Amino acid sequence: MKLILIIMGINIVYVSLYTLRMIFVIKGLRGLATFLAMAEIYVYMTGLGIVLKNLENPWNLAAYCFGFGLGVYTGSRIEEYLALGYVTVQVTVDCAETEIPTKLRDDGYGVTCWLADGKDGHRLMMQVLAKRCNERKLYNILDKLCPKAFVISFEPKNFRGGFWINRMTKNF
Repeated sequence: MKLILIIMGINIVYVSLYTLRMIFVIKGLRGLATFLAMAEIYVYMTGLGIVLKNLENPWNLAAYCFGFGLGVYTGSRIEEYLALGYVTVQVTVDCAETEIPTKLRDDGYGVTCWLADGKDGHRLMMQVLAKRCNERKLYNILDKLCPKAFVISFEPKNFRGGFWINRMTKNF
């Protein structure tokens, strides 16, 4: 039983490190990703060695598989907690005259807005930039200010220009 828990634990750590390493590579944090890769491969080789030495017990292989699945879940939860990077939220409201952009700017969000034509008339479109760690707070504000808004979010990969550039360089 002890060996099964060790195998599961090692794989949870390995896959969590793998998940975080991939996120760091995508976010351009190469140095941190390199460090994690070294730790990841050490943990992986240790766990694989233990499993290969103990293949006579099918529960060891099952523990390896179960630990892998739990590692994916754990890694995704860690990434969600870290909430690295930024999110762009496109908000469409059904009235063109609203104080929503001003209120969002007062709360520290970058907002660009314009009028658009929808099926049933004019709409106010807003593009809101926020840190991912503030994404839930932004959704809560939008729910209060415009509960019927149509909201789409995505993660921008690169930034160039705009007033947020100064903010971002100070935060990294």
